[in-house]
Amino acid sequence: MERLQKVIAASGYTSRRKAEDLIRAGRVSVNGEVVNELGVKVKKGDTITIDGKALEGENKVYYLFYKPKSCICTLNDEFNRETVVDYFKEVDERIYPVGRLDYDTTGVLLMTNDGEFANLMMHPSSHLEKIYEVTVSGLVTGETLHKLEKGIYLEGAKTMPCKIKVTGKDTEHKTTMLMIKLVEGKNRQVKKMFESMGHRVKRLHRIQVGFINLKGLTPGGYRMLKPQEVKDLRNLALTKKENNKRK
Repeated sequence: MERLQKVIAASGYTSRRKAEDLIRAGRVSVNGEVVNELGVKVKKGDTITIDGKALEGENKVYYLFYKPKSCICTLNDEFNRETVVDYFKEVDERIYPVGRLDYDTTGVLLMTNDGEFANLMMHPSSHLEKIYEVTVSGLVTGETLHKLEKGIYLEGAKTMPCKIKVTGKDTEHKTTMLMIKLVEGKNRQVKKMFESMGHRVKRLHRIQVGFINLKGLTPGGYRMLKPQEVKDLRNLALTKKENNKRK
Protein backbone atom coordinates (compact mmCIF):
# COMPACT_ATOMS: atom_id res chain seq x y z
CA MET A 1 0.00 0.00 0.00
CA GLU A 2 1.13 3.54 -0.78
CA ARG A 3 0.25 6.95 0.59
CA LEU A 4 -2.41 8.65 -1.48
CA GLN A 5 -0.37 11.76 -2.28
CA LYS A 6 2.52 9.59 -3.48
CA VAL A 7 0.24 7.66 -5.85
CA ILE A 8 -1.16 10.90 -7.28
CA ALA A 9 2.33 12.29 -7.84
CA ALA A 10 3.58 9.03 -9.37
CA SER A 11 0.74 9.16 -11.90
CA GLY A 12 2.18 12.40 -13.25
CA TYR A 13 -0.96 14.40 -12.38
CA THR A 14 0.91 16.90 -10.22
CA SER A 15 3.71 17.16 -7.64
CA ARG A 16 3.43 15.47 -4.24
CA ARG A 17 3.18 18.84 -2.48
CA LYS A 18 0.30 19.96 -4.71
CA ALA A 19 -1.33 16.54 -4.30
CA GLU A 20 -1.31 17.15 -0.54
CA ASP A 21 -3.02 20.51 -1.13
CA LEU A 22 -5.71 18.80 -3.23
CA ILE A 23 -6.32 16.27 -0.46
CA ARG A 24 -6.58 18.95 2.23
CA ALA A 25 -9.03 20.85 0.04
CA GLY A 26 -11.31 17.79 -0.13
CA ARG A 27 -10.97 17.46 -3.90
CA VAL A 28 -9.78 13.83 -3.82
CA SER A 29 -11.94 10.73 -3.35
CA VAL A 30 -11.00 7.09 -2.90
CA ASN A 31 -13.61 4.51 -3.85
CA GLY A 32 -16.28 7.22 -3.76
CA GLU A 33 -15.37 8.65 -0.35
CA VAL A 34 -13.81 12.09 0.02
CA VAL A 35 -10.39 12.07 1.67
CA ASN A 36 -9.22 15.32 3.27
CA GLU A 37 -6.54 14.10 5.66
CA LEU A 38 -2.96 13.22 4.79
CA GLY A 39 -1.58 9.77 5.59
CA VAL A 40 -4.35 7.72 3.98
CA LYS A 41 -2.97 4.68 2.17
CA VAL A 42 -4.41 3.13 -0.97
CA LYS A 43 -3.92 -0.24 -2.61
CA LYS A 44 -3.77 -1.39 -6.20
CA GLY A 45 -7.26 -1.43 -7.68
CA ASP A 46 -8.62 1.46 -5.58
CA THR A 47 -10.45 4.10 -7.62
CA ILE A 48 -9.00 7.56 -7.09
CA THR A 49 -10.82 10.61 -8.42
CA ILE A 50 -9.82 14.28 -8.41
CA ASP A 51 -12.64 16.78 -8.87
CA GLY A 52 -14.81 13.86 -9.96
CA LYS A 53 -12.43 12.64 -12.68
CA ALA A 54 -10.69 9.28 -12.39
CA LEU A 55 -6.93 9.38 -11.97
CA GLU A 56 -5.17 7.55 -14.76
CA GLY A 57 -1.63 6.28 -14.67
CA GLU A 58 0.68 8.24 -16.93
CA ASN A 59 2.81 6.58 -19.57
CA LYS A 60 6.34 6.27 -18.17
CA VAL A 61 8.98 8.00 -20.29
CA TYR A 62 12.75 8.28 -20.01
CA TYR A 63 15.01 10.81 -21.71
CA LEU A 64 18.70 11.58 -21.97
CA PHE A 65 19.21 15.36 -22.02
CA TYR A 66 22.37 17.27 -22.89
CA LYS A 67 22.05 20.03 -20.30
CA PRO A 68 23.51 23.29 -21.58
CA LYS A 69 24.91 26.12 -19.47
CA SER A 70 22.67 28.74 -17.89
CA CYS A 71 19.62 26.64 -17.11
CA ILE A 72 18.52 25.21 -13.79
CA CYS A 73 17.38 21.75 -12.77
CA THR A 74 13.92 22.61 -11.52
CA LEU A 75 10.38 22.71 -12.89
CA ASN A 76 9.93 26.47 -12.43
CA ASP A 77 12.02 29.38 -11.19
CA GLU A 78 10.98 32.44 -9.21
CA PHE A 79 13.51 34.56 -11.12
CA ASN A 80 12.20 33.40 -14.52
CA ARG A 81 15.49 31.77 -15.46
CA GLU A 82 15.49 29.05 -18.09
CA THR A 83 14.82 25.57 -16.68
CA VAL A 84 15.58 22.12 -18.06
CA VAL A 85 11.89 21.42 -18.67
CA ASP A 86 11.71 24.43 -21.01
CA TYR A 87 13.50 22.21 -23.53
CA PHE A 88 10.71 19.61 -23.39
CA LYS A 89 7.69 21.68 -24.39
CA GLU A 90 6.71 19.11 -27.02
CA VAL A 91 6.64 16.30 -24.44
CA ASP A 92 3.13 15.70 -23.06
CA GLU A 93 4.19 13.92 -19.88
CA ARG A 94 5.14 15.87 -16.77
CA ILE A 95 8.84 14.99 -16.54
CA TYR A 96 11.51 16.16 -14.11
CA PRO A 97 15.29 15.82 -13.75
CA VAL A 98 16.91 12.83 -12.06
CA GLY A 99 19.20 14.63 -9.64
CA ARG A 100 20.73 18.02 -10.34
CA LEU A 101 23.50 19.74 -12.22
CA ASP A 102 24.50 23.28 -11.27
CA TYR A 103 23.40 26.30 -13.32
CA ASP A 104 26.80 26.47 -15.05
CA THR A 105 27.43 22.71 -15.27
CA THR A 106 26.76 20.91 -18.54
CA GLY A 107 26.30 17.35 -19.74
CA VAL A 108 24.38 14.15 -19.08
CA LEU A 109 21.08 14.57 -17.27
CA LEU A 110 18.35 11.93 -17.16
CA MET A 111 14.73 13.11 -17.27
CA THR A 112 11.66 11.01 -16.46
CA ASN A 113 8.21 10.87 -14.87
CA ASP A 114 8.98 7.54 -13.18
CA GLY A 115 9.56 8.32 -9.52
CA GLU A 116 10.67 4.80 -8.63
CA PHE A 117 13.29 4.82 -11.40
CA ALA A 118 14.51 8.31 -10.41
CA ASN A 119 14.89 7.35 -6.75
CA LEU A 120 16.80 4.20 -7.68
CA MET A 121 19.20 6.17 -9.91
CA MET A 122 19.82 8.76 -7.18
CA HIS A 123 20.02 6.46 -4.16
CA PRO A 124 23.49 6.58 -2.56
CA SER A 125 23.72 2.78 -2.39
CA SER A 126 23.18 2.42 -6.15
CA HIS A 127 26.71 3.75 -6.76
CA LEU A 128 26.17 4.50 -10.43
CA GLU A 129 29.46 5.61 -11.97
CA LYS A 130 29.63 9.23 -13.12
CA ILE A 131 32.41 10.70 -15.26
CA TYR A 132 33.18 14.42 -15.46
CA GLU A 133 35.57 16.62 -17.39
CA VAL A 134 36.88 19.33 -15.09
CA THR A 135 38.96 22.45 -15.63
CA VAL A 136 40.34 24.05 -12.48
CA SER A 137 42.45 27.05 -11.64
CA GLY A 138 46.04 26.33 -10.61
CA LEU A 139 48.40 23.49 -11.43
CA VAL A 140 47.22 20.41 -9.56
CA THR A 141 49.98 18.37 -7.94
CA GLY A 142 50.26 14.60 -7.68
CA GLU A 143 49.94 14.88 -3.90
CA THR A 144 46.60 16.67 -4.25
CA LEU A 145 45.32 14.04 -6.68
CA HIS A 146 46.33 11.27 -4.31
CA LYS A 147 44.42 12.86 -1.43
CA LEU A 148 41.30 13.39 -3.51
CA GLU A 149 41.38 9.84 -4.88
CA LYS A 150 41.69 8.34 -1.40
CA GLY A 151 38.83 10.49 -0.07
CA ILE A 152 38.71 13.73 1.90
CA TYR A 153 36.39 15.08 4.58
CA LEU A 154 33.71 17.45 3.35
CA GLU A 155 31.23 18.83 5.87
CA GLY A 156 32.10 16.08 8.35
CA ALA A 157 31.77 13.14 5.96
CA LYS A 158 34.51 11.42 3.98
CA THR A 159 34.14 11.16 0.22
CA MET A 160 34.37 7.72 -1.33
CA PRO A 161 37.48 6.75 -3.32
CA CYS A 162 37.48 8.00 -6.90
CA LYS A 163 39.74 8.00 -9.95
CA ILE A 164 41.24 11.19 -11.38
CA LYS A 165 43.37 11.62 -14.49
CA VAL A 166 45.14 14.80 -15.61
CA THR A 167 44.30 15.35 -19.29
CA GLY A 168 46.15 18.63 -19.79
CA LYS A 169 47.94 21.55 -18.16
CA ASP A 170 48.17 25.18 -19.25
CA THR A 171 51.21 26.55 -17.46
CA GLU A 172 50.80 30.01 -19.00
CA HIS A 173 47.27 30.50 -17.64
CA LYS A 174 47.85 28.18 -14.66
CA THR A 175 44.92 25.83 -15.25
CA THR A 176 44.59 22.05 -15.13
CA MET A 177 42.23 19.85 -17.13
CA LEU A 178 41.19 16.56 -15.56
CA MET A 179 38.78 13.66 -15.83
CA ILE A 180 37.20 12.39 -12.61
CA LYS A 181 35.27 9.17 -12.18
CA LEU A 182 33.22 8.76 -9.00
CA VAL A 183 30.20 6.86 -7.73
CA GLU A 184 28.79 9.48 -5.38
CA GLY A 185 26.56 12.35 -6.36
CA LYS A 186 26.41 14.67 -3.37
CA ASN A 187 25.44 18.30 -3.87
CA ARG A 188 28.23 20.17 -5.71
CA GLN A 189 30.64 17.41 -4.70
CA VAL A 190 33.20 17.78 -7.50
CA LYS A 191 33.40 21.53 -7.02
CA LYS A 192 33.71 21.21 -3.25
CA MET A 193 36.44 18.57 -3.55
CA PHE A 194 38.70 20.72 -5.70
CA GLU A 195 37.86 23.97 -3.91
CA SER A 196 38.84 22.37 -0.61
CA MET A 197 42.30 21.93 -2.13
CA GLY A 198 42.48 25.52 -3.33
CA HIS A 199 41.48 24.90 -6.95
CA ARG A 200 38.43 26.78 -8.22
CA VAL A 201 36.42 24.84 -10.79
CA LYS A 202 36.19 26.87 -13.99
CA ARG A 203 34.34 24.26 -16.08
CA LEU A 204 32.43 21.11 -15.18
CA HIS A 205 30.96 18.80 -17.79
CA ARG A 206 29.37 15.40 -17.06
CA ILE A 207 30.08 13.08 -19.96
CA GLN A 208 28.64 9.82 -18.65
CA VAL A 209 26.25 8.25 -16.11
CA GLY A 210 26.54 4.49 -15.87
CA PHE A 211 26.99 3.50 -19.51
CA ILE A 212 24.91 6.43 -20.86
CA ASN A 213 26.89 9.10 -22.73
CA LEU A 214 26.16 12.11 -24.93
CA LYS A 215 27.02 10.55 -28.28
CA GLY A 216 24.98 12.13 -31.06
CA LEU A 217 23.64 15.00 -28.95
CA THR A 218 24.43 18.71 -28.89
CA PRO A 219 23.77 21.12 -25.97
CA GLY A 220 20.03 21.45 -25.39
CA GLY A 221 19.28 18.27 -27.34
CA TYR A 222 17.64 15.12 -26.03
CA ARG A 223 16.55 11.63 -27.03
CA MET A 224 14.36 8.95 -25.54
CA LEU A 225 16.20 6.17 -23.80
CA LYS A 226 15.69 2.79 -25.42
CA PRO A 227 13.66 0.28 -23.36
CA GLN A 228 16.78 -1.92 -23.10
CA GLU A 229 18.82 1.04 -21.80
CA VAL A 230 16.22 1.70 -19.10
CA LYS A 231 16.18 -1.97 -18.16
CA ASP A 232 20.00 -2.16 -18.08
CA LEU A 233 20.30 1.02 -15.98
CA ARG A 234 17.77 -0.33 -13.51
CA ASN A 235 19.51 -3.72 -13.32
CA LEU A 236 22.93 -2.06 -12.92
CA ALA A 237 21.72 0.08 -10.03
CA LEU A 238 19.93 -2.84 -8.34
CA THR A 239 23.00 -5.06 -8.65
CA LYS A 240 25.28 -2.43 -7.15
CA LYS A 241 22.75 -1.79 -4.39
CA GLU A 242 22.59 -5.50 -3.55
CA ASN A 243 26.39 -5.84 -3.60
CA ASN A 244 26.74 -2.92 -1.21
CA LYS A 245 24.33 -4.58 1.22
CA ARG A 246 26.63 -7.60 1.41
CA LYS A 247 29.69 -5.53 2.32
